Amino acid sequence: MTKINGSITALVTPFRDGVVDEDGFQQLIDRQISAGTRAVVAVGTTGESATLSYKEHCQVVELCVEAVAGRAPVIAGAGSNSTSEAVEMARFAQKAGAQAILAVAGYYNKPNQKGLIAHFTALHEAVDLPIFIYNIPPRTVVDLSVESFAVLSKLPRIVGVKDATGDLARVARQRIACGDDFIQLSGEDMTAVGYNAMGGNGCISVTANVVPDLCAQMQNACLEGDYVKALSLQDRLAPLHVALFSDASPGPVKYALSLLGHCSDEVRLPITSPGAASKAQVRAALNGLGLLN
Repeated sequence: MTKINGSITALVTPFRDGVVDEDGFQQLIDRQISAGTRAVVAVGTTGESATLSYKEHCQVVELCVEAVAGRAPVIAGAGSNSTSEAVEMARFAQKAGAQAILAVAGYYNKPNQKGLIAHFTALHEAVDLPIFIYNIPPRTVVDLSVESFAVLSKLPRIVGVKDATGDLARVARQRIACGDDFIQLSGEDMTAVGYNAMGGNGCISVTANVVPDLCAQMQNACLEGDYVKALSLQDRLAPLHVALFSDASPGPVKYALSLLGHCSDEVRLPITSPGAASKAQVRAALNGLGLLN
């Protein structure tokens, strides 16, 4: 596997009249690749995976692989609170032609560390694809410990983490525990530059849906060790980072994309359209970047 790093977009799933907007989705992907995005994630949290049916989940993965057409790695979401369902999704992703899997730590059940290790080990044994563990305690209520990462990183196909803990100290601790080859990707736009400075390899980004070119430039600057440039870009992007989480995600992201003419702002319940204050914040952030007339 080519090492996955830099700016990686957690793609939205656009809807039109309640169904997946296939053409709109593939156009979003073309825009990402043209802007320098190094990899894309299909059916992650930002892709509203929690409200997609299994059929739609498979549809979006297939559409993504087709649209990317080998130009960048496709990382397919394959997480579930049921290990058997996660295995089923991962096997489908492999069959569809994805290059890697993103699997969230088992949520709702509140498994202990032994259960989490067993969950990811079962997923590892089920497929031949590289696996990124998605550690996001605010959503799953469980936190995969550094010690558990150390155990799992010894499995050859568990290659990295999407780290949404917000704890920059984890980067150093996980590198020591898992080795320099373990790929550490930030799952939080606002701290992405700091994450890289601590030894991270890139970011699975929400903001990159809206401004893929600027996010790619920022991440490339980090990879080149030019943190003066990276910080300058991060400061420009900070108001947008904040605005895109000013209401339940991905509502503000889709609203921003709709203002730019890229897709509908339609979301699925229980997510609703962002409120007036959030919309104003999004418009202000886009204006600040010179993106609105």
